[in-house]
Amino acid sequence: MHDVPVILLKASLVVFMTGNLLGMGLSLRPRDALAGLRDVRFVVLTLGVGFALCPALAWALAKLVPMERPYALGLILLGVTPGAPFLPMVVDRARGDMGYAAAVMLLTSLVTVAYMPLVVPLLLPGFSAEPWTIARPLLLLVLLPLAVGVVMRRAAPAVAARVYPIVKAATSLDTIAMLALCAVVYGRGFVAAAGSYAIAAQALFLIVVTLASWALGAGLPDEKRGVLVLGMSTRNLGAAFAPLFALPAVDERAIVMVALGVPLTVLCSFAVAALLGRRAGSPGDARGVPGAGKTIVGAAGRAKVTQ
Repeated sequence: MHDVPVILLKASLVVFMTGNLLGMGLSLRPRDALAGLRDVRFVVLTLGVGFALCPALAWALAKLVPMERPYALGLILLGVTPGAPFLPMVVDRARGDMGYAAAVMLLTSLVTVAYMPLVVPLLLPGFSAEPWTIARPLLLLVLLPLAVGVVMRRAAPAVAARVYPIVKAATSLDTIAMLALCAVVYGRGFVAAAGSYAIAAQALFLIVVTLASWALGAGLPDEKRGVLVLGMSTRNLGAAFAPLFALPAVDERAIVMVALGVPLTVLCSFAVAALLGRRAGSPGDARGVPGAGKTIVGAAGRAKVTQ
């Protein structure tokens, strides 16, 4: 690999992570997130699926599927990092509850930072990384930009309102650049992975997580159930990348496995969002979910206010 594309990819990843989480902080109204955090069943499902079921499934697939250890490491890192920074975008497409999306983002971001450094070495015996080596980039790339955004919105809302569109536009452009750089830097790795079971294992992981989240969320209103499904079927790729880039001499196949999550997670989440949006119907559609029109309009309204 050439050094310049790799450096550019790492830089774009930092912008992707910090930009999305800074944008979330700038647009996050605490009362929106608190509505979801007060829903005990929703919180328990989010924590249970995101930090028990998903890691267990990733570990089981790493053991059962005949793939090489670096690919297994990448899959486990993806398994312990639910909640992509672009979650609000797909929740909006699915006509879900944006307040609950904020709750998922806040909850998964905070738990990932504390949980990941402790669990990854347990799931991968012999994995040579101290907890602080894993935690340090997560603190810098996850908690710090989120906290800065929240503080700025609270202390200077007018400034936050002006900064938010700039951050959102820059992050959108960076996402395109990151996808292109992934293809340039890891294109050969993607082709090599096609000859293994790595792609199939990751696709199976996403499918099972999506179906399990939908089944376990039975009884929740559809606009909240959809948030749970999308929160669990999307992966925080930046958080999964962070420890790999922080460690010396990491096998490139582990990075390739996480990089594969970029197209797979995006395809999965947007496909699921389209299905959920079709299920919800238009706000005026009598065939939609009972009461969904009112909820959807409210969610969209909050989205406009925050943006």
